[in-house]
Amino acid sequence: MSVDPTASALFLGAFFDELERWGVHDVVVSPGSRSTPLSMVAHELSCRFPERMRLYVDVDERGAAFFALGLAKVSGNPAAVICTSGTAIANYYPAVLEAESSRVPLIVLTGDRPPRLQGLGAPQTCDQLNAYGSHVRAFRQMPLPTGEPAALAFARQAAREACAAAGREAAPFAGESRAAGACLGGPVHLNFPFDEPLKPNLQAEGLFETGRRSDVLPDLRAVNLPSYLDPVDARRVLDLLRERRVVVLAGEGSVATLNEANALLAWSDAFGYPVLADPLSGLRSVSDPLIIDNYDTVLATTADDLTPEVVIRFGRFPVSKRATTFMAQADAVNIVVDPYETRDYNSATDLLLRCTPLDFSQSLLAGLRGVERETMLNDRQRQFAYEWVRANDAAAARIDAVDAAEEGFEGAFVRRVVDRAPDGSCLFAANSMSVRALDTFYMKGGKDLTVLCNRGLNGIDGTVSTALGAAQYFAHTTLLTGDLTLLHDLNALALQRELRVQRDAGGAAPSIVIVLLNNNGGGIFDMLPQRSSEAYFERLFLTPQDVDFGAAAQAFGVPYAAAETVAAFDEAYRAALDVPGISLIEVRVPLEGLPERYAPYWS
Repeated sequence: MSVDPTASALFLGAFFDELERWGVHDVVVSPGSRSTPLSMVAHELSCRFPERMRLYVDVDERGAAFFALGLAKVSGNPAAVICTSGTAIANYYPAVLEAESSRVPLIVLTGDRPPRLQGLGAPQTCDQLNAYGSHVRAFRQMPLPTGEPAALAFARQAAREACAAAGREAAPFAGESRAAGACLGGPVHLNFPFDEPLKPNLQAEGLFETGRRSDVLPDLRAVNLPSYLDPVDARRVLDLLRERRVVVLAGEGSVATLNEANALLAWSDAFGYPVLADPLSGLRSVSDPLIIDNYDTVLATTADDLTPEVVIRFGRFPVSKRATTFMAQADAVNIVVDPYETRDYNSATDLLLRCTPLDFSQSLLAGLRGVERETMLNDRQRQFAYEWVRANDAAAARIDAVDAAEEGFEGAFVRRVVDRAPDGSCLFAANSMSVRALDTFYMKGGKDLTVLCNRGLNGIDGTVSTALGAAQYFAHTTLLTGDLTLLHDLNALALQRELRVQRDAGGAAPSIVIVLLNNNGGGIFDMLPQRSSEAYFERLFLTPQDVDFGAAAQAFGVPYAAAETVAAFDEAYRAALDVPGISLIEVRVPLEGLPERYAPYWS
């Protein structure tokens, strides 16, 4: 069965036009043959209307999906990623799982062989129906393209349904950029069978306009409406909180903008609630006494007078395992504020309020009557908050001592990254030790940083690619990573060329500095129960790789510098911030003795 190239072009032109109209402005292509119609039509749209859609090419399929994940994680809009048939779709699986767990809107478009070739041993052919199972919010098997009006209408409706299922965030406050990590979407999969000839006729008349419905409300498609608490329910929550010691556990994505952060803190100040702010919460950019940023260090030394009677949790549990354990042992009333689910692996939820933290806080403020504010902020809560603030300040003094460390301790370099990162930039942390070090040494302040990490499944795969995707929305991005994580996604450095192509075409010229804390192995296991002096420990867990990252950077055309001291790092980091594209700064730190080096700050 032969396909009309004009019909194929019109069908996909309608599909991509509608995707963009519903918020998809970024497409990442993994080159391949069977996905030719998808890739060429998306490319044509980006060339004709660069203000509507940006297209990136990444030859590494696994990395391409994570690159798209990073784009969507920051923008809040779905990003699309295109691949060919066969094993290509399996390479997208890790990013799909991360998108599911982190609620990132990702639209996966896979090319496939036509039905007549299925189950007959045709090359690069496998059963791609529901390939991602229950890990996507929606799956659709697309028909073979035709140019009939009904088919074009269906192509547009399929695009709208994909965007609706993936989720799209409401627009940020006017004039304010949206901080990432507060996504409420998820992955969607559409599988497109194509027969030959594969090349679409891009000269078809009305390529992107045919079948388009008129714009009636162009700015109101799929807007997430506020979900304030019912006034009666707000009163019940206020009654529950009154006369109890309350603490707030603010996890990843608690707020999406600085305006949201300030509005939420107005509530915590009014009620006198200390807010234990995870580094990914979006709240550490604000200086407020009730922002408790050193809670992990606090809980390592004392818990006297800090035990709450009510815990209000926003988002997932924080990076700090110590804080999670402390709250689980507190025997407190647990209130989870989340639009969808509890994400409570401690099995302690007493009340789930299906709304955002901002809507929750404003509902409680609106529910106060007359002099009730005084009854909520009573002497008991004031004293409780004072104890948290006092303990937090004492921990801050301990952590400040890291500035005296000149070399050999990764914490000193993490502190310098936070201090030197430009205001308004993105700081992306790898998992394992990187995000834990950031949790300790990233202290609250007046600097507006968007801090991200792939905490959905805590994996190390695709970290560099995700950071590079996120970086497309910032002038400056810093990736803080260890050596195994960088090695796991080393192919992402090949995107250096793609970033140059984007710049040469008049696109953005972001600076991305990779700060590699190289301890030559899996140092985090030195902090875990697997730690041992027996031979198996190094072989199975520390796994030193002895990689020459300077040579690897040279292979990909990435500027490289090595820094042994904080002073040398400052100079290298300052210089790298002025270079468009990817730069790599390597800091070598010891593999052994990690618990002892962190002891002054963690115990």
